[in-house]
Amino acid sequence: MSDGGTTVLVVDDNRPIADTYAAFVGDEHEVLTAYGGEEALEKIDPSVDVVLLDRRMPDLSGDEVLAEIERRALDPRVVMVTAVDPEFDIVDMPFDDYVVKPVKRADIADIVAEMLQRASYDDDLRQFLALASKQATLERERDSAALARSEEYERIQQRLAEMRDRLGVDTDDLEAVVRGDAPDIAATARSSTN
Repeated sequence: MSDGGTTVLVVDDNRPIADTYAAFVGDEHEVLTAYGGEEALEKIDPSVDVVLLDRRMPDLSGDEVLAEIERRALDPRVVMVTAVDPEFDIVDMPFDDYVVKPVKRADIADIVAEMLQRASYDDDLRQFLALASKQATLERERDSAALARSEEYERIQQRLAEMRDRLGVDTDDLEAVVRGDAPDIAATARSSTN
């Protein structure tokens, strides 16, 4: 949508998956599709609002694409949409959310809508939500014994505690939304920051 709409960049080396995700959101957003990391870096620019990024690709990995997005100081909301189960290395990666495939149409549409909502928040709140998303991802995908042994998981908990204090708002409802225990991040964010 060149009329001031939003732009979503879908990056996946599996063409049918990339094309499917693009079709899922193409009616509401301008969609760019890249079938590899190198192509993604050719297409991304400041006009891209949301990136749906596969992690494992043969030319440049999603991790490398993510690092280059950060190096270029671009500021899209980035969601790793991947078949790679998350390890504790995700704690320090500069993305907003992590979704493990397979993903349904409604999930993709909801993810894009949430990322567009997050884009309207200030940097501190976006960082808090990204950390809370990483914590929720690890809690969904790792058992409690692995979480208890992880220095990275402990670090994310400490960072979230520091951010809760710095934000000076009730974040319980926001964290419930990120975990999937509450339905509406926009309403919850407004009420938490008022």
